[in-house]
Amino acid sequence: MKAALRIRRLEEGDAAAVSALICRTLWESNAKDYPDEMLQELVGRMQPADILQRASWTHFYVAEADGELIGCGAIGPYWGREDESSLFTIFVLPSRQGQGVGRRIVETLESDAYALRARRIEVPASITGLPFYQKLGYSFKDGCDRLDEERLYRLEKFRQRK
Repeated sequence: MKAALRIRRLEEGDAAAVSALICRTLWESNAKDYPDEMLQELVGRMQPADILQRASWTHFYVAEADGELIGCGAIGPYWGREDESSLFTIFVLPSRQGQGVGRRIVETLESDAYALRARRIEVPASITGLPFYQKLGYSFKDGCDRLDEERLYRLEKFRQRK
């Protein structure tokens, strides 16, 4: 029986494990959709120092079970705007994909202060992640269903403000 999933804010000591989780997921899950050179470049930008730098301007969360980090995700302001936010760095270990971990991470991000103040949340979605985000209610930004120059889809979801 698997332990309960716990989602909490990233701590400095998590950076190496988060980096390893992201790199492993890129190579195992995203390799079918992206060339090796691109994955190598992404891996180079997801080292522990990069994770801590991203956590300095976002609210960065980790998901853990059985004492192991199995997923992560972050939310931050969209280009400094108060009424728009973006999701970033959402990854789940390949062995734990399809078990609701990613959904729980996104639900946590969507209940974060950055999301609650936003009327719109954007997510740069990989080819691999596109169906996942669409299941969670994200749609193509401005109806554009083409990959951008980073080979990502730009998706968005509008929130009902209270």
